[in-house]
Amino acid sequence: MIEIILLLSLVGIAAGGFPVFRMNRATIALVGAVAMIVVGGLSLSEAFKSLDLNTLALLFAVMILVVNFRYSGLFKVIGQRISQLARSPRQLLALIIGVSGVLSAIFLNDTIVLMLTPLVVEIAMLEHRSPIPFLIGLATAANIGSMTTVIGNPQNILIGASSGIPFLAFSSYLVVPGILGLVAAWAIIVLVFRRDFAPRDFVRVEMVKARLIRPIFVKCLFAVAILIAGLVLGQSVTLSALASAALLLLTRRIKPERILRDINWSILVFFAGLFILIDGLRSSPLYPAAMRVADRVMMHSDALFTLVSVVLSNLISNVPAVMVLRPYLSTLPHAQHWWILLAMATTLAGNLTLLGSVANLIVAESAKRHGVTLGFWDYLKAGLPITAVTTVLSTLYLSLLR
Repeated sequence: MIEIILLLSLVGIAAGGFPVFRMNRATIALVGAVAMIVVGGLSLSEAFKSLDLNTLALLFAVMILVVNFRYSGLFKVIGQRISQLARSPRQLLALIIGVSGVLSAIFLNDTIVLMLTPLVVEIAMLEHRSPIPFLIGLATAANIGSMTTVIGNPQNILIGASSGIPFLAFSSYLVVPGILGLVAAWAIIVLVFRRDFAPRDFVRVEMVKARLIRPIFVKCLFAVAILIAGLVLGQSVTLSALASAALLLLTRRIKPERILRDINWSILVFFAGLFILIDGLRSSPLYPAAMRVADRVMMHSDALFTLVSVVLSNLISNVPAVMVLRPYLSTLPHAQHWWILLAMATTLAGNLTLLGSVANLIVAESAKRHGVTLGFWDYLKAGLPITAVTTVLSTLYLSLLR
């Protein structure tokens, strides 16, 4: 029964919902977690103990930081600067990819694409160009950039909290693959959509003027300084992030209700449900058998481990994939190498299809609300080669550092 509940939950999470029922990934994970407890997969007290509060607290703190930066007007100003600096469609794509990649390394990639998708659509429309290649650039760059830090995406937050790898040490392994990945994504998109980048008149567009709300922006910078100081002084990423979030909650300008309303509670519920589901899996006899197979096969080859991680991430989604492998990786010698490899593989796997990551789906849904349809096949013809090239390059690079 445990296996059936887990299978149904993971299928629903991978698909994003069930026919007839109005359920998203968060509610599927929560319902599955409750069912796991009801059938005796684990007790209520065991379920509460399975919740990784370190990871949940870090997610919450980063969300508070992002919400405040949004209220400062930073993301709108960035969109305006992109439109002013671009002199050609290729340069516009490079700016979108660069900004998306850098911001996603600092903030959650899902939040960045939510902020930038309407701006990218607006810029492309004003240029009388198809927004599709630029939207694909935004989504793939957000995934690639988020790979480089422990706070870039949900699965990296989980890996950082589970492995204990210091912030700077984590990034030192993945910054170079991240830069190479962004360059590769730009080149592949230009090649795949070469007709959209054919030379023709490119006029600088003028968007509605945006401005920074300086008091909020300055306070956000102080909060980031606290975060960086904590990391440099060797404090945990979670404590440093909570300290910066606490500063931002001391405010006279923004009502706390507005900040809390804009927190993405669905992600927190999703994580909580998954912690319980995956912990219930470990009580199944199938789990240790699967891990023994993994020990004999995957852990002796970086390439094979990466391939399995990419496939598993696309079958059940990247966060569940990390949670399934997390208990086993913690017991391995040279565990840091495998954690870094897992962060790279599960993140880059998100670029394979439109359904591969939440960031991709956010781009598609947000663009649709603005009258632009990003189709599965349009995305796949760029996403497939981007995933293949970036994953191979990153695996080779990390293998050389081993």
